[in-house]
Amino acid sequence: MQSKTTDVANLTTNPSFYLRHEFAIRRFHSLIGIVPLGLYMVIHLTTNASLMNSPESFQRAVYMIHSAGMALPLIEWGGIFLPLLFHGILGIWIAKNAKLNTGHYRFTGNRRYAWQRYTGIVALVYLFFHILHLHGWFHFGPYLEVIRPLQFAAFKPYNAASTLVESMNQWGGFVWPAFYLVGVMCCVYHLANGLWTAGITWGLWITPAAQNRASKVSVVFGVILSVIALSAWWAAVAPSSEDAIRYREIENRMYEANLESGVILDTPEKRYEEATTEASVTPETASPTADADSSDSDPLQ
Repeated sequence: MQSKTTDVANLTTNPSFYLRHEFAIRRFHSLIGIVPLGLYMVIHLTTNASLMNSPESFQRAVYMIHSAGMALPLIEWGGIFLPLLFHGILGIWIAKNAKLNTGHYRFTGNRRYAWQRYTGIVALVYLFFHILHLHGWFHFGPYLEVIRPLQFAAFKPYNAASTLVESMNQWGGFVWPAFYLVGVMCCVYHLANGLWTAGITWGLWITPAAQNRASKVSVVFGVILSVIALSAWWAAVAPSSEDAIRYREIENRMYEANLESGVILDTPEKRYEEATTEASVTPETASPTADADSSDSDPLQ
């Protein structure tokens, strides 16, 4: 009993940085979960869902994103990756110290509180591997040489649809689709339910009636975002390897046209590189002048 009293006294007299600033930190945590992370998620899923329309639509959207040029890494790290790390790490700490009582009180609010924590952890793991799988997190040579043989960092922005489809077909063609389906739906729930909890955190809806109205809005938003997310998922996993080859032909034509018009810059690392094997190198391709030399030496041929 005395030990517990001492612990409470220590928390009161020597509070941690988090306890001293909990009010501001919790609100900042919920805010960046909505803006920029939630907003980016909606844009990202909508962009990917455009592949349902055509590879041209998807590639145009990707070109628009990459038109930021050299500012793109600053946008990615300042507006996406660093906020994601902060929101995720603090979210894990909150979940670790949360007092879940769904086993004793099976109220809807308690279950939503618990599932917000569970889906947040799953979503963080999913996003870490999603970025590693398609983008690799970092873009410097020695690091890429290690992860690319493991089939990570496989997405190429200037061959967006084809490399996305090929990435989904890796590891047997079922591992990544299943992983992405679970992960993206956890992200959808976490964001939709997070709108409701953020409003409570910020004092936007306090009364039961206001919370009930906000809950209905969150459900509608979640259903709409689920349709968009499933469309984006299906557009990536449904096409075959043959479709990816056809997509690449379209992307290469678009690349030449957009490069000539100045819409994009000539950035080879953003394009798909065909694998070169020794078997594909024939005497004719190895020595373009072989026929000419032979013809000159023997005019009868």
